Amino acid sequence: MNRKPLGHKSYGHIAHLPGSRMGPGDHKCHEGQKKIACEQARNKYDRVIVQEKLDGSNVGVTLINDEIIPMSRAGYRAETSPFIMHHYFASWVKANQERFRIVLKPGERICGEWLLVAHGTKYDLPHEPFVAFDIMQQKHNRLPFDQFKERVKAGEFITPKTISDGPPISIQKVFTLLGDFGFHGALEQVEGAVWRIESEILKDKSLGNIGGRYTVVDFLVKFVRPDKIDGKYLKEKSIYNSHS
Repeated sequence: MNRKPLGHKSYGHIAHLPGSRMGPGDHKCHEGQKKIACEQARNKYDRVIVQEKLDGSNVGVTLINDEIIPMSRAGYRAETSPFIMHHYFASWVKANQERFRIVLKPGERICGEWLLVAHGTKYDLPHEPFVAFDIMQQKHNRLPFDQFKERVKAGEFITPKTISDGPPISIQKVFTLLGDFGFHGALEQVEGAVWRIESEILKDKSLGNIGGRYTVVDFLVKFVRPDKIDGKYLKEKSIYNSHS
């Protein structure tokens, strides 16, 4: 039986901002989330980080029982996938497993975009085809951005270009900063962007600020160009992105 090593998916779906192109199974974000991400923070503890959204295959790598396991988004072992791109990913992870061991603690997973095969956007990649965007603990808990960046840096992994880091920022402003081709070698208009909203919450409400605060990832939202066509190159044979 092809069981999922984690017992669940490797990665779920991020809610869409208004006007974003949605596919089957996608859902819109709440109006309040849109306001926090794009217009007005709730308080001084909100932090909005926006990164370029890359167009590949969502994959993950976990460390379980001292084994480095590459997975598809659905949570199955990559080498059991019906898609050849995931078999290449499994081989790549095996060749780079020591880098993953540096980054991961038991039970954690690093999630990212596998850009070897062109999906809806062609790239001339200036880096390797794996781009990491999250480290997950347990089923849904994400490491805060600064901790994530520190971890992946130790493994020398590429991360999506950060477009903005601070207050809320509009969709229009983000796309102005992205430009037509973004920062990862896209040969056509970039797909979109992801907003990560973090906040600092009290460690002990009874002590107030005296007890200190810690950072949590509150939610993520994204915007995909309305005219973007998913997987338009997957219908062609052997469309590989070039990479260094």
